[in-house]
Amino acid sequence: MKYYEFVDREPEIGTLVFIEGTQRELADRTIVTLIDRLLPPEERDFNLQRFDADSIVDFHAIADAVQAMPFLGGRRVVIVTGAHLLKAEPRRQLLSIAQGVPEGNTLVIVDLVAPSGKKTQPIGAGAGKNALRIDTSATPAKGRSAPPSDVRKRFVEELLQELGVTAEARVVSELVRADYDLSSIRNDLEKLAVGEKRITYAAFQRESLSAEDPKMYEFSAAAVGGQTARALQVVAECFDDNPRVAIPMLSALARECLAVWEMSRPNGRLPDGVKEWREAKLRSIGSAMGQRRARMAYEIAVGAFESIVTGKAGSDSDEQRTLVERITIGFGDLASRRSPSSRARK
Repeated sequence: MKYYEFVDREPEIGTLVFIEGTQRELADRTIVTLIDRLLPPEERDFNLQRFDADSIVDFHAIADAVQAMPFLGGRRVVIVTGAHLLKAEPRRQLLSIAQGVPEGNTLVIVDLVAPSGKKTQPIGAGAGKNALRIDTSATPAKGRSAPPSDVRKRFVEELLQELGVTAEARVVSELVRADYDLSSIRNDLEKLAVGEKRITYAAFQRESLSAEDPKMYEFSAAAVGGQTARALQVVAECFDDNPRVAIPMLSALARECLAVWEMSRPNGRLPDGVKEWREAKLRSIGSAMGQRRARMAYEIAVGAFESIVTGKAGSDSDEQRTLVERITIGFGDLASRRSPSSRARK
Protein backbone atom coordinates (compact mmCIF):
# COMPACT_ATOMS: atom_id res chain seq x y z
CA MET A 1 0.00 0.00 0.00
CA LYS A 2 1.37 3.38 -1.02
CA TYR A 3 1.69 6.15 1.58
CA TYR A 4 -1.22 8.25 0.30
CA GLU A 5 -3.43 5.17 0.00
CA PHE A 6 -2.78 4.60 3.69
CA VAL A 7 -3.65 8.23 4.46
CA ASP A 8 -6.84 8.28 2.36
CA ARG A 9 -8.25 4.81 2.98
CA GLU A 10 -7.46 4.62 6.71
CA PRO A 11 -7.13 0.81 6.70
CA GLU A 12 -7.56 -1.26 9.82
CA ILE A 13 -4.32 -1.42 11.80
CA GLY A 14 -3.63 -4.82 13.31
CA THR A 15 -0.70 -6.29 15.20
CA LEU A 16 2.03 -5.63 12.66
CA VAL A 17 2.96 -2.64 10.46
CA PHE A 18 5.99 -2.30 8.19
CA ILE A 19 7.02 1.12 6.90
CA GLU A 20 9.08 0.52 3.78
CA GLY A 21 10.27 2.50 0.76
CA THR A 22 12.90 5.17 0.29
CA GLN A 23 11.48 8.47 1.55
CA ARG A 24 12.38 9.14 5.19
CA GLU A 25 10.09 12.19 5.23
CA LEU A 26 7.01 10.07 4.44
CA ALA A 27 8.18 7.41 6.89
CA ASP A 28 8.28 10.00 9.69
CA ARG A 29 4.81 11.21 8.75
CA THR A 30 3.52 7.64 8.72
CA ILE A 31 4.72 7.13 12.28
CA VAL A 32 2.92 10.29 13.42
CA THR A 33 -0.28 9.17 11.69
CA LEU A 34 -0.09 5.68 13.19
CA ILE A 35 0.37 7.03 16.70
CA ASP A 36 -2.55 9.45 16.24
CA ARG A 37 -4.82 6.62 15.08
CA LEU A 38 -3.75 4.04 17.63
CA LEU A 39 -3.22 5.91 20.88
CA PRO A 40 -5.03 8.84 22.54
CA PRO A 41 -2.55 11.49 23.75
CA GLU A 42 -3.19 10.67 27.41
CA GLU A 43 -2.11 7.02 26.90
CA ARG A 44 1.16 7.60 25.04
CA ASP A 45 3.39 8.01 28.09
CA PHE A 46 2.40 4.53 29.26
CA ASN A 47 1.75 2.54 26.09
CA LEU A 48 4.19 3.85 23.48
CA GLN A 49 7.75 2.57 23.36
CA ARG A 50 10.44 3.27 20.76
CA PHE A 51 13.65 1.45 19.85
CA ASP A 52 16.41 2.55 17.47
CA ALA A 53 18.39 -0.06 15.55
CA ASP A 54 21.55 1.94 16.34
CA SER A 55 21.26 1.11 20.02
CA ILE A 56 19.96 -2.47 19.89
CA VAL A 57 22.33 -4.85 21.69
CA ASP A 58 19.94 -7.79 21.77
CA PHE A 59 16.26 -8.16 21.02
CA HIS A 60 14.98 -9.26 24.42
CA ALA A 61 13.87 -5.73 25.31
CA ILE A 62 11.83 -5.48 22.10
CA ALA A 63 10.29 -8.93 22.64
CA ASP A 64 9.35 -8.01 26.21
CA ALA A 65 7.85 -4.68 25.13
CA VAL A 66 5.77 -6.36 22.43
CA GLN A 67 4.40 -8.96 24.83
CA ALA A 68 3.59 -6.51 27.66
CA MET A 69 -0.03 -5.78 28.46
CA PRO A 70 -1.34 -2.25 27.82
CA PHE A 71 -1.32 -0.06 30.92
CA LEU A 72 -4.54 1.87 31.57
CA GLY A 73 -5.44 1.62 27.91
CA GLY A 74 -6.60 -0.69 25.16
CA ARG A 75 -3.41 -1.04 23.11
CA ARG A 76 0.34 -0.99 23.38
CA VAL A 77 2.44 0.31 20.46
CA VAL A 78 6.12 -0.53 19.94
CA ILE A 79 8.10 1.25 17.20
CA VAL A 80 11.47 0.01 15.90
CA THR A 81 13.25 2.47 13.58
CA GLY A 82 16.29 1.90 11.41
CA ALA A 83 15.69 -1.79 10.71
CA HIS A 84 17.21 -1.29 7.25
CA LEU A 85 20.58 -0.78 8.97
CA LEU A 86 20.57 -4.26 10.51
CA LYS A 87 22.46 -7.20 9.06
CA ALA A 88 20.83 -10.45 7.97
CA GLU A 89 20.75 -12.31 11.30
CA PRO A 90 19.33 -9.42 13.37
CA ARG A 91 16.70 -8.91 10.66
CA ARG A 92 15.67 -12.56 11.02
CA GLN A 93 15.44 -12.13 14.80
CA LEU A 94 13.23 -9.09 14.38
CA LEU A 95 10.95 -10.99 12.00
CA SER A 96 10.67 -13.80 14.55
CA ILE A 97 9.53 -11.31 17.19
CA ALA A 98 7.11 -9.72 14.72
CA GLN A 99 5.38 -13.02 14.09
CA GLY A 100 4.44 -13.36 17.75
CA VAL A 101 2.78 -10.02 18.52
CA PRO A 102 -0.35 -10.65 20.64
CA GLU A 103 -3.74 -9.29 19.63
CA GLY A 104 -4.32 -5.82 21.03
CA ASN A 105 -0.72 -4.71 20.62
CA THR A 106 0.95 -3.26 17.52
CA LEU A 107 4.58 -3.53 16.42
CA VAL A 108 5.73 -0.93 13.87
CA ILE A 109 8.99 -1.66 12.04
CA VAL A 110 10.62 1.05 9.93
CA ASP A 111 12.57 -0.78 7.22
CA LEU A 112 13.48 1.75 4.54
CA VAL A 113 14.27 -0.50 1.60
CA ALA A 114 12.37 -0.69 -1.68
CA PRO A 115 9.46 -3.17 -1.33
CA SER A 116 10.61 -4.95 -4.49
CA GLY A 117 14.31 -4.55 -3.75
CA LYS A 118 16.57 -7.36 -4.93
CA LYS A 119 19.70 -6.51 -2.93
CA THR A 120 17.92 -6.43 0.44
CA GLN A 121 14.51 -8.04 0.81
CA PRO A 122 12.15 -6.16 3.13
CA ILE A 123 11.49 -7.87 6.46
CA GLY A 124 7.80 -7.47 5.77
CA ALA A 125 8.04 -9.77 2.75
CA GLY A 126 8.17 -12.73 5.14
CA ALA A 127 5.54 -11.50 7.58
CA GLY A 128 2.41 -12.88 5.90
CA LYS A 129 -0.70 -11.30 4.44
CA ASN A 130 -2.03 -9.91 7.70
CA ALA A 131 0.82 -7.41 8.05
CA LEU A 132 0.16 -3.86 6.90
CA ARG A 133 2.99 -2.77 4.61
CA ILE A 134 3.21 0.94 3.76
CA ASP A 135 5.45 1.98 0.86
CA THR A 136 6.92 5.48 1.26
CA SER A 137 8.58 5.54 -2.17
CA ALA A 138 7.69 8.53 -4.32
CA THR A 139 6.88 6.33 -7.32
CA PRO A 140 3.55 4.77 -8.34
CA ALA A 141 2.55 1.29 -7.16
CA LYS A 142 3.24 -1.56 -9.57
CA GLY A 143 0.73 -1.60 -12.40
CA ARG A 144 -0.50 1.94 -11.73
CA SER A 145 -0.58 4.43 -14.57
CA ALA A 146 -0.13 7.53 -12.42
CA PRO A 147 3.15 9.38 -13.07
CA PRO A 148 5.82 9.20 -10.33
CA SER A 149 5.54 12.93 -9.69
CA ASP A 150 1.98 12.60 -8.32
CA VAL A 151 3.25 11.73 -4.83
CA ARG A 152 5.70 14.61 -4.92
CA LYS A 153 3.15 17.07 -6.24
CA ARG A 154 0.63 16.23 -3.53
CA PHE A 155 3.37 16.39 -0.91
CA VAL A 156 4.44 19.85 -2.09
CA GLU A 157 0.87 21.15 -2.23
CA GLU A 158 0.06 19.88 1.27
CA LEU A 159 3.30 21.24 2.68
CA LEU A 160 2.60 24.67 1.22
CA GLN A 161 -0.79 24.59 2.90
CA GLU A 162 0.78 23.57 6.22
CA LEU A 163 3.22 26.47 5.96
CA GLY A 164 0.43 28.90 5.08
CA VAL A 165 2.03 30.05 1.82
CA THR A 166 1.50 29.68 -1.92
CA ALA A 167 4.02 29.22 -4.73
CA GLU A 168 4.20 29.93 -8.42
CA ALA A 169 3.40 26.95 -10.63
CA ARG A 170 6.97 26.92 -11.90
CA VAL A 171 8.29 26.47 -8.36
CA VAL A 172 6.00 23.48 -7.80
CA SER A 173 7.06 21.98 -11.13
CA GLU A 174 10.71 22.34 -10.17
CA LEU A 175 10.23 20.77 -6.74
CA VAL A 176 8.37 17.69 -7.97
CA ARG A 177 11.23 16.67 -10.23
CA ALA A 178 12.20 13.05 -9.55
CA ASP A 179 15.74 13.81 -8.36
CA TYR A 180 14.67 15.76 -5.28
CA ASP A 181 14.43 13.97 -1.94
CA LEU A 182 11.24 14.91 -0.04
CA SER A 183 13.20 15.92 3.07
CA SER A 184 15.14 18.37 0.90
CA ILE A 185 11.90 19.72 -0.50
CA ARG A 186 10.58 20.28 3.02
CA ASN A 187 13.79 22.05 4.08
CA ASP A 188 13.71 24.30 1.04
CA LEU A 189 10.06 25.26 1.45
CA GLU A 190 10.43 25.94 5.17
CA LYS A 191 13.37 28.19 4.42
CA LEU A 192 11.64 29.98 1.56
CA ALA A 193 8.42 30.43 3.54
CA VAL A 194 10.11 32.60 6.17
CA GLY A 195 8.77 36.10 5.61
CA GLU A 196 7.14 35.15 2.28
CA LYS A 197 3.43 34.56 1.63
CA ARG A 198 3.96 33.67 -2.03
CA ILE A 199 7.14 31.95 -3.18
CA THR A 200 8.25 33.21 -6.57
CA TYR A 201 10.52 31.37 -8.94
CA ALA A 202 13.07 34.17 -8.63
CA ALA A 203 13.16 33.67 -4.85
CA PHE A 204 13.42 29.93 -5.34
CA GLN A 205 16.43 30.34 -7.62
CA ARG A 206 18.06 32.87 -5.31
CA GLU A 207 17.55 31.18 -1.96
CA SER A 208 16.86 27.48 -2.44
CA LEU A 209 19.57 25.01 -1.56
CA SER A 210 18.28 22.78 -4.34
CA ALA A 211 20.96 24.50 -6.35
CA GLU A 212 24.13 23.98 -4.27
CA ASP A 213 25.78 27.08 -2.89
CA PRO A 214 29.56 26.50 -2.67
CA LYS A 215 29.80 28.69 0.44
CA MET A 216 27.15 26.65 2.26
CA TYR A 217 28.94 23.45 1.34
CA GLU A 218 32.31 24.86 2.40
CA PHE A 219 30.91 25.99 5.75
CA SER A 220 29.14 22.73 6.59
CA ALA A 221 32.07 20.53 5.53
CA ALA A 222 34.52 22.60 7.58
CA ALA A 223 32.30 22.71 10.68
CA VAL A 224 31.59 18.98 10.73
CA GLY A 225 35.18 18.13 9.81
CA GLY A 226 36.54 20.02 12.84
CA GLN A 227 38.06 22.91 10.85
CA THR A 228 36.54 25.45 13.20
CA ALA A 229 38.68 28.44 12.25
CA ARG A 230 37.86 28.04 8.57
CA ALA A 231 34.18 27.47 9.30
CA LEU A 232 33.99 30.65 11.40
CA GLN A 233 35.74 32.57 8.63
CA VAL A 234 33.08 31.42 6.16
CA VAL A 235 30.37 32.39 8.66
CA ALA A 236 31.79 35.90 8.80
CA GLU A 237 32.03 36.15 5.01
CA CYS A 238 28.46 34.91 4.51
CA PHE A 239 26.89 37.19 7.12
CA ASP A 240 28.82 40.19 5.81
CA ASP A 241 27.31 39.52 2.37
CA ASN A 242 23.80 38.63 3.60
CA PRO A 243 22.63 39.18 7.21
CA ARG A 244 19.76 36.70 6.60
CA VAL A 245 21.96 33.76 5.69
CA ALA A 246 21.48 31.76 8.93
CA ILE A 247 18.71 29.53 7.59
CA PRO A 248 20.55 28.23 4.49
CA MET A 249 23.73 27.78 6.54
CA LEU A 250 22.03 25.71 9.21
CA SER A 251 20.09 23.77 6.61
CA ALA A 252 23.36 22.86 4.89
CA LEU A 253 24.88 21.94 8.25
CA ALA A 254 21.94 19.65 9.06
CA ARG A 255 22.33 17.87 5.73
CA GLU A 256 26.05 17.38 6.28
CA CYS A 257 25.40 16.04 9.79
CA LEU A 258 22.79 13.64 8.47
CA ALA A 259 25.33 12.27 5.98
CA VAL A 260 27.96 11.85 8.72
CA TRP A 261 25.45 10.15 11.02
CA GLU A 262 24.47 7.72 8.26
CA MET A 263 28.13 6.98 7.54
CA SER A 264 28.88 6.40 11.24
CA ARG A 265 26.72 3.27 11.07
CA PRO A 266 28.21 -0.04 9.89
CA ASN A 267 25.73 -0.33 7.03
CA GLY A 268 25.06 3.37 6.56
CA ARG A 269 23.99 4.64 3.14
CA LEU A 270 24.65 8.01 1.59
CA PRO A 271 21.54 10.21 1.83
CA ASP A 272 19.93 11.29 -1.43
CA GLY A 273 21.75 14.15 -3.09
CA VAL A 274 25.19 13.48 -1.52
CA LYS A 275 27.91 12.82 -4.08
CA GLU A 276 29.42 9.31 -4.03
CA TRP A 277 32.98 10.65 -4.14
CA ARG A 278 32.41 12.09 -0.64
CA GLU A 279 31.59 8.72 0.94
CA ALA A 280 35.13 7.86 2.09
CA LYS A 281 35.62 11.24 3.81
CA LEU A 282 32.19 11.22 5.45
CA ARG A 283 32.65 7.65 6.65
CA SER A 284 36.02 8.58 8.15
CA ILE A 285 34.48 11.52 10.05
CA GLY A 286 31.52 9.39 11.15
CA SER A 287 33.78 6.60 12.38
CA ALA A 288 35.91 9.02 14.40
CA MET A 289 32.89 10.82 15.84
CA GLY A 290 30.88 7.69 16.62
CA GLN A 291 27.16 7.08 16.19
CA ARG A 292 26.06 8.72 19.44
CA ARG A 293 27.85 12.02 18.88
CA ALA A 294 27.08 12.02 15.14
CA ARG A 295 23.40 11.74 15.97
CA MET A 296 23.79 14.47 18.60
CA ALA A 297 25.39 16.75 16.01
CA TYR A 298 22.49 16.20 13.61
CA GLU A 299 19.91 16.92 16.30
CA ILE A 300 21.76 20.10 17.34
CA ALA A 301 21.85 21.36 13.75
CA VAL A 302 18.18 20.58 13.15
CA GLY A 303 17.21 22.18 16.46
CA ALA A 304 19.11 25.36 15.59
CA PHE A 305 17.51 25.47 12.14
CA GLU A 306 14.03 25.04 13.59
CA SER A 307 14.64 27.69 16.26
CA ILE A 308 15.24 30.28 13.53
CA VAL A 309 12.41 29.10 11.27
CA THR A 310 9.94 29.28 14.18
CA GLY A 311 11.31 32.59 15.46
CA LYS A 312 12.47 31.21 18.82
CA ALA A 313 16.04 32.36 18.14
CA GLY A 314 14.85 35.90 17.43
CA SER A 315 14.62 37.84 14.21
CA ASP A 316 17.70 40.01 14.75
CA SER A 317 20.53 39.06 12.37
CA ASP A 318 23.16 39.57 15.09
CA GLU A 319 21.38 37.05 17.33
CA GLN A 320 21.20 34.58 14.47
CA ARG A 321 24.86 35.07 13.65
CA THR A 322 25.78 34.45 17.28
CA LEU A 323 23.76 31.23 17.24
CA VAL A 324 25.55 29.98 14.10
CA GLU A 325 28.96 30.87 15.56
CA ARG A 326 28.14 29.12 18.84
CA ILE A 327 26.99 25.99 17.01
CA THR A 328 30.16 26.04 14.88
CA ILE A 329 32.44 26.22 17.93
CA GLY A 330 30.49 23.41 19.58
CA PHE A 331 30.94 21.25 16.49
CA GLY A 332 34.68 21.72 16.76
CA ASP A 333 34.54 20.13 20.20
CA LEU A 334 32.41 17.23 18.94
CA ALA A 335 34.82 16.56 16.09
CA SER A 336 37.93 16.72 18.32
CA ARG A 337 36.77 13.94 20.66
CA ARG A 338 37.04 10.52 19.10
CA SER A 339 34.57 7.76 19.86
CA PRO A 340 35.71 4.87 22.13
CA SER A 341 35.64 2.44 19.19
CA SER A 342 37.74 4.84 17.11
CA ARG A 343 40.34 5.14 19.88
CA ALA A 344 40.43 1.39 20.26
CA ARG A 345 41.44 0.99 16.62
CA LYS A 346 44.46 3.23 17.10
